[in-house]
Amino acid sequence: MSRETAEEREGITLLGSQGTTYASDYAPEVLETFVNKHQDNDYFVKFNCPEFTSLCPITGQPDFATITISYVPDVRMVESKSLKLYLFSFRNHGDFHEDCVNIIMKDLIKLMDPKYIEIWGKFTPRGGISIDPYCNYGRPGTKWEKVAADRLAWHDLYPEKIDNR
Repeated sequence: MSRETAEEREGITLLGSQGTTYASDYAPEVLETFVNKHQDNDYFVKFNCPEFTSLCPITGQPDFATITISYVPDVRMVESKSLKLYLFSFRNHGDFHEDCVNIIMKDLIKLMDPKYIEIWGKFTPRGGISIDPYCNYGRPGTKWEKVAADRLAWHDLYPEKIDNR
């Protein structure tokens, strides 16, 4: 079993910490990265956050969602505990559903410069309607730019049957 080098752990301070602090509002500064050991492979990393909450910016009422994050890493990858704390920081943050998913995507692009990333929010109904915003990004000038355009055009071609919300 190999031990991680200091370079591979550089920037990771939350994982293994017993003194976890939860931000009371939007906190992109909690995000941390580590080095992708398989930069020669293109592969997806997928996170599902079924307990995402934010606040309606108008009424202050809570909104609940499953947030799915899929990305193709390049050099840096997001560390999962920091991602959990980051997503938790939206709990008292007021923004529309569409804003939340776009903010998450832009923060992760800034953090790790992935080859490709997509964020899908599946919000539970409030007032008899659910909102499911989707956004993505493919690095310009690469094959991932076309993948992003294609996935955006066809992402909901076969929508799931919604009976669990």
